[in-house]
Parts: sequence; C-alpha cells; structure tokens
Amino acid sequence: MNHVYQEGRDFAKAYIAPCTDLTDRESRFPQESFRELGEQGFLKLLIPEEYGGLGKGLEEHAQACLAFAETCSTTALCYMMHNVAVMCLVTHGSGELKKKIFTDIIENGKFMALAYSEFGSGTHFYITEMTAEVHGDHTTFNGRKSMVTSASYASYYLVLAPSVEEGKINNWVFPLESKGLSFELSEWQGLGMRGNSSCPMHLDHVTLDSSHRIGAEGSGEEQVFQVVAPFFITGLGAIYSGTALHMFEIAGGHAANRKYPDGRTLSDIETVQIHIGNIYKQAIAAKAITMEAARAGASGEADALAKILSARIFASEAAIECGRLAMRVGGGKAYNKALPLERLLRDAYAGQIMAPSADVLSVWLGKALTGQMIP
Repeated sequence: MNHVYQEGRDFAKAYIAPCTDLTDRESRFPQESFRELGEQGFLKLLIPEEYGGLGKGLEEHAQACLAFAETCSTTALCYMMHNVAVMCLVTHGSGELKKKIFTDIIENGKFMALAYSEFGSGTHFYITEMTAEVHGDHTTFNGRKSMVTSASYASYYLVLAPSVEEGKINNWVFPLESKGLSFELSEWQGLGMRGNSSCPMHLDHVTLDSSHRIGAEGSGEEQVFQVVAPFFITGLGAIYSGTALHMFEIAGGHAANRKYPDGRTLSDIETVQIHIGNIYKQAIAAKAITMEAARAGASGEADALAKILSARIFASEAAIECGRLAMRVGGGKAYNKALPLERLLRDAYAGQIMAPSADVLSVWLGKALTGQMIP
C-alpha cells in the first residue's frame, strides 16, 4: 500500500479516534478532526501541485478514505465527498475558480461538499428539479436539496442545476455565505453516520455569476459520470471496506481478551473462530477489490467501471454481513454498547441505500458488463 494509507491510519488514531464516540452519541460533526485534516495536508491531497496541493489521484483517494474509515466511517464519508468536489474543480474548473477555492482550502483549512440529492429524484441524484433563471452573466436559483452532507460546516457546495441547453445540466459551486442559501439543521436523525450533518438545503433566489459554474455550459452530466462517479463510488467502496476491517479489529480483540474462569478465552471456541474467520475474509476481500478497482480506474483500464461498481456493491454488503457476525461475537457487550460494534453496524447499513444505492449500482453493473449505456 502507498504511504498515504499508513499516514492516514496514523492520523486517524491521533486525531479522529478521540472524537469518534462523541460524533456518534451527539450527532456531532467532527470539526476538530477536519481542522487537523487541513493542518496535516489531507484536504489538499487531490489539489494539483501547481496550486500548492499534493497532486494525487484515485488510488490515494481510496487509500485515505479506507484509512480513516478504519477508525470513523462518518469522518471518512465527509472527507470523501470533499475530495470528489475538489476533483470536479481539478478536471473542469476555470483557472480563476481553482485558484480561489484551492487557496482557501490550503491556507484556511476550508473544505467542500456535495449538494446533489433532491426529494423527487432520490437515488438518481443527477436528475434535478430545481430552477435556474439566466439574466446575462448571472443565474438565479430556486429549489431544495434533500441530503447535504457536512451541511453548514463545508464552505463550498457543488449543486446540479438545469442548463440553458435543453435536457442538460450544469455543475455549480455555491459558497456557504451565498445570500438565500440555508439549511434545515434539525432534520438529520440518521440510524448511522450520525455525525455527518446531513440535512436539506434551501436555495431561495440565490444568484451567482457565471464564474461559479464548473466547466462548460451543459457539461454537468459529463462531470457526474466521468469524475463524480468513479471518485464517489470508489470512495464508498473504501469506506465500507474500512468499516468492515474495523469490525474485524474490534470483534477479534474482544474474542482474544474475553476470559472465562478456567482461563480459556472466547477465541478458543470453534464457532467464534469461524465467525472471526468469515469477518476477516469478507473485510479483506472488500479491501482487495476496492484497491484493485482504484488501480484500474487510475490506469484507465477497459474494465475499470465494472470493477469500481463491483467494489462498491461488494464492500457495502460485506460490511453489513461483517456487522451481523461481529455482533454475535460481541454478544451482550456489543448489544449493550460496551463495544463500538453496534455503531459500526448502524454505519454499515447506510451503504446499501446511499445514492447511487446498491440496487441501482447492481443494474448499472449489469449494463456495463453487457455493453449498454448507463444509466
């Protein structure tokens, strides 16, 4: 593995782990961890070197998300979305927009988020119902986004809106301080991923000039499927692989340390050994397929899309299965929350429904493997 993974693991133990319980218990965004992500340079991982960043790509993105998720799935998820937004700017943003936002990220520790999902479109987040009225060099937006991760904490939000070109969309970046932009912060009551501050965003006559549009007019869908999709879907594969590996670490540690009066441990029981083996097998397979997908994607190989989709589907389902088995190993201590397995299981369940959902991705995988258009 690249040094990014090991550096991410070390960072997570030092700066993410201390906030993890509070993040879940109080549905609290991990502000302290994100402050350190900026200080330690992780927020600039994908920013090109000519702008002062580290100039890394898909493989390092997956490694960082995996490393963070082995400590806190919520922090990894919010970080992953920042990276996706950054990559949209890297590939399609104007020089002016890149310089402004990348400087803010590097010098001030600001970070980005995605505001794509809408109540009407559900898991098909690239379909937008909001309105965009063009007046010369300015566009006025009205609408409502449903699930905006890092809401009110990120400084820049990527928003999909209709293009003046019929049937096309644009990708815009909205600064947090935009007049008419607001959040329903009390709405998030997630089963898991409780610290990601996910809630609806209101856009009430928000007006931006064209410099805030990412890429050429009507290029939004191209960005969604060529940039957002590979980085977002690979990132989710890494996050749920990391969640599964975290489950193995906790379950294995509990089995080894839980002692009976006669001196034997829980891990001496064959049934428990089988559970531990199956947890490891699922987790390490998820990690392997995700890292292979990231490598294939970074290399532009012909089967990269199929591998990326497979990794995301497999990892999210593996995390749920690992959680089911880990709860058996943890027994009463896990159920009573003396172990973090209950939290990890709740976090894992987000993977099957997070857009694009596992069901939608399974259809996409079938299309990719039979030479059909996606979506």
